[in-house]
Amino acid sequence: MIQFITHTNERYDYLDGVRMALEGGCRWIQLRMKDASEKEILKTAESTRKLCKKYGAVFILDDYVELVERTGADGVHLGKNDMPIDKARRLLGKDKIIGGTANTFEDVKRIYSAGADYIGCGPFRFTTTKKKLSPILGLDGYKRIIEQMNAYRINLPVIAIGGILLPDVSDIMQTGVSGIAVSGAILNADNDNSPVATMKRFINELKSNNK
Repeated sequence: MIQFITHTNERYDYLDGVRMALEGGCRWIQLRMKDASEKEILKTAESTRKLCKKYGAVFILDDYVELVERTGADGVHLGKNDMPIDKARRLLGKDKIIGGTANTFEDVKRIYSAGADYIGCGPFRFTTTKKKLSPILGLDGYKRIIEQMNAYRINLPVIAIGGILLPDVSDIMQTGVSGIAVSGAILNADNDNSPVATMKRFINELKSNNK
């Protein structure tokens, strides 16, 4: 599985990123607009929902639980400082997807107990797309967390996130995670490798590691 998490740069806005990720074959979009106004979020989310519907993709809203129903999102992703997962579950019901951010096995246990559907685990390495970065995990960090999850029989999809580049995919998938999330690697693709083509390469690399 591959997830695309939106951000912007000098070339592309949020919707550009959504469109290119979908054209490249990604079928899971997380709309992350941390510093935007509610009006901006609602406007961008409306277009994101339509695009995701067109491509048959899952649409997850980052952080804003109270806007999930209004935007028609399939669910929400919650960081450590966002609304508690169990409270979000009570508000959204059992049919909405809820993901949580983890950096340690203690985080994983908390997220699992609270009723999340998946875990975004990271960062793999330093990334400029996130403020207040948690300690870097690296390959050993993922291996350790997956081993602990297996020992405790915690069965939740773990999505690796944080500065992941194409050459990292094979080694990351061998740690036992379920998939990866990408952001900067797509939008910052150079002219020889367009964002659409780069997303396709990521997907092909994931497929070759799932055989």
